[in-house]
Amino acid sequence: MTIPRRSWRAAGTLAAAAVVGLSGAVLTAGPAAAHTPTWDVTCDEVSLHLTQYNAGVTNEVTVTVDGKDLLPTETFGKEFDKTIALPEHDQPLTVRLVVKAGDGERYSKDDTKQAPVCEKTTPPATPTPTETKPSETPTTASPSPSDTPSESASPSAPAAATPSPSSPDLAETGSSSATPIIGGAAVAVLLAGGGIMWSVRKRRTAQH
Repeated sequence: MTIPRRSWRAAGTLAAAAVVGLSGAVLTAGPAAAHTPTWDVTCDEVSLHLTQYNAGVTNEVTVTVDGKDLLPTETFGKEFDKTIALPEHDQPLTVRLVVKAGDGERYSKDDTKQAPVCEKTTPPATPTPTETKPSETPTTASPSPSDTPSESASPSAPAAATPSPSSPDLAETGSSSATPIIGGAAVAVLLAGGGIMWSVRKRRTAQH
């Protein structure tokens, strides 16, 4: 059985068309699978990793925080890699990424993430050095003097004042060296008077 040449030609045309169609599909799906917009948001920064984009066109990237530009619009080619610090905040922030691919809107990206508040870490307390006090030297208590004086100790009598030989003579008070003589005469008179009184009594006794 012979196949006409026209049938061969028709079959070849269909095969060629299928190969071209398959190649077109692969080329069309290739760029879509190649675009990789990866990004990450932490409490203090935003990291952008945009890779495998079409280098033959102009691509754009923009990052905003609560509606304000954190990264004004920048253009890039095949890839874009950047880390941006976030401003200090005490409430969560809304971070938005907008990527516009130059080879078709279907390759663009518009995504939003939240930046949490960073936890404040309290530094460990530094221990305060303790002062070492010098050891106190024990003092030996000295015996206290007795309040009560010893009974054996008798107060010494003050020594009699001895008149100094050089002291001036005392003033005369009427006595002199003749005083003993006068005293002896008076005693003799008293004795004589007593003898006379005794003789008189004896005579009176004899007369009676």
